[in-house]
Amino acid sequence: MDKNRIKGAVDQAVGKGKTVAGKVTGDRKLQAEGRAQTGVGKVESAVGKVKDAVRDVLKK
Repeated sequence: MDKNRIKGAVDQAVGKGKTVAGKVTGDRKLQAEGRAQTGVGKVESAVGKVKDAVRDVLKK
């Protein structure tokens, strides 16, 4: 598993937590930060998946 996939999963989890915390407290800025971090995590996860796929193809 590529390190980008791991970092992406962590970013998604932290972003989700920020989004929920922002909703609970009514902090729109925190909600926006959470959504942004979740998006970054999704992109980073996708990059890791592509790297894994390329690595698998090259091994064959």
